[in-house]
Amino acid sequence: MSRVAVIGAGTMGNGIAHVFAQHGWETALIDVSEDALGRGMQTIKQNLDRQMKKGAVSGAQCAGILERIRTSTSLDGANDADFVVEAATENPEIKFKIFRDLDAAAPAGAILATNTSSISITRIAAQTRRPARVIGMHFMNPVPVMTLVEVIRGMETSKETVEQTVEVVRGLNKTPVEVSDSPGFVSNRVLMPMINEAIFCLMEGVATPEAIDQVMKLGMNHPIGPLALADLIGLDTCLAILEVLQGGLGDPKYRPASLLRKMVAAGRLGRKSGQGFYAYRD
Repeated sequence: MSRVAVIGAGTMGNGIAHVFAQHGWETALIDVSEDALGRGMQTIKQNLDRQMKKGAVSGAQCAGILERIRTSTSLDGANDADFVVEAATENPEIKFKIFRDLDAAAPAGAILATNTSSISITRIAAQTRRPARVIGMHFMNPVPVMTLVEVIRGMETSKETVEQTVEVVRGLNKTPVEVSDSPGFVSNRVLMPMINEAIFCLMEGVATPEAIDQVMKLGMNHPIGPLALADLIGLDTCLAILEVLQGGLGDPKYRPASLLRKMVAAGRLGRKSGQGFYAYRD
């Protein structure tokens, strides 16, 4: 396999395209918005500049990586792909439609992977006529830096698809960890309750955002505090994942804090909006 299509040019999608192109894949970056594609390519260039300054890649390698990425506003850009990674908004209906359309657009033998952080792989695969070739491939943010990829097998995902995906992940110089299809998988089933509890602590006046994050950084050796991490992930995404966890597992311990709901309603989404638990200039 040597050709990949990445659906969605946002934070995760442009990072995934960057990593595939860096490891020699001919990469189609697809989004419905030309503006989103422009922003995605600009982010890739900025991240490559950082890598070049650190000596991780040369100028010639950067040029080659960018040459391997083409952009498109149509899923027809996936019609020659061996492998597809969907990284659209964390919304079931949006993902379901994308997979119905991808099933028609991508070659019959192509693997269709989703970067969903919480939505059932089995439900996504059921939108297609190739459920055995559908799999979860959950990258961590920021994609060019983080090494973990959760590989999630749906009910109908074949052993061959899992094996091929694991090899693709290893070829990207990342570490695949196989998990079963369950709400939130492992990463978010463990992470989101911690973030939610930190929000409850803030809401109840137990401590300031800075104090909560400092306790977790200095006391638990976390590189970033839970509230700063929520801002990085996006508060709307955190809320969506908690709702999936609560609905899928039926346990009130996953109930999103009312402060989180209010902040999302107010448009305070974290870094991407410039305001979350902290303020961001850029």
